[in-house]
Amino acid sequence: MNMRCDVFRFPLSDPGDVSELEQALLAGDLAAHDIVAVIGKTHGNGLVNDHTRGYLTLSLALLIARHTGETPEAVRQRVPFVFSGGVEGVLSAHYTVFAAREAETSSGGPALAIGVAFTPDYDPGEIGRQIQIDTTAIAVQRAMASAGIASAKDVHFVQVKGPAFGTEDILAAKHPLVSDNAGRLMALGRSASAFGIGKALGEISTDAAVEAAVLKDFWLFTSVGSCSAGTEVRCNEVIVVGMSEHWSGPLTIAHGTMADALDIKGIHAVLNQLDMTADPQLDAEQTQRLRAGFIKCEASRSGKIRGRVHTMLTDGDIDQQRHIRGAVGAIAASVLGDTALFVSGGAEHQGPDGGGMLALIVERASH
Repeated sequence: MNMRCDVFRFPLSDPGDVSELEQALLAGDLAAHDIVAVIGKTHGNGLVNDHTRGYLTLSLALLIARHTGETPEAVRQRVPFVFSGGVEGVLSAHYTVFAAREAETSSGGPALAIGVAFTPDYDPGEIGRQIQIDTTAIAVQRAMASAGIASAKDVHFVQVKGPAFGTEDILAAKHPLVSDNAGRLMALGRSASAFGIGKALGEISTDAAVEAAVLKDFWLFTSVGSCSAGTEVRCNEVIVVGMSEHWSGPLTIAHGTMADALDIKGIHAVLNQLDMTADPQLDAEQTQRLRAGFIKCEASRSGKIRGRVHTMLTDGDIDQQRHIRGAVGAIAASVLGDTALFVSGGAEHQGPDGGGMLALIVERASH
């Protein structure tokens, strides 16, 4: 069977605004049954108390359920909703919908492919532990298999959304906690998830993908993994995107890394893989081809960027993730000419330390 993946980006005027998707469903631009994953940026702060992510998740589950006849719970069991809070600076709130359907004809070559999987639910005491690493690795491999992606080299983007826990859940944990600090527990969860991705794809060896290395051995990272956490989920939701001979359509994807927050060469390198040229910015025609952009970033732990001091880690008023999202978001948007980008902080083990991974989905140029 030959499949086709379509990608749609919709603006988000508020965290419950699903009107643009509803219009697309009513117009027949896509079918609700074909929606397999949604990834987006909401207006919140991206921290433990950011409930905008759950609000959008609920709104979308209710909308899709109305159009499919499923219950909202059934929708959430098959569709990963991965939302990251924080659209600081020039970034625009939005969400990207992935739809998969049987293709009418074969394109005769590899095309964008997508697969999803879910881990079992986690107890707060399992976050940052070996069980989270290993179950995430298994889920990544299951998602690859469901997408018909035969080789790790054909995987270009893996998005994981894992749980964050508030004080009540932390106090009720059934297993010993790695940390009882809610914010640090989020970081541990992102890190363990990244190790799971790296282990599944052979980027991090089995011997190295151990909980003792989480948030410690920062030379270990995945170049395709993007990991977030939120109180709206209890398991790890896994989305694998790559290229497969079993899929057709006009879309393609490439990935790379940014060595640090200023590394626009890393962005240009990914564009070059896609036969796009930013000189110094993509022109309007090329920007029109951009279907989605995913970028991870973090403030460098050394406290310096290219030898000069930054204050992101010591600001008592604004969390460092908000600083770095605003900075990297502006840099990436200036190159791509697009502000509806998924720029997410908390890039522990997701790209080089102090930098991050990036993946771009574009429509192939017509010749």
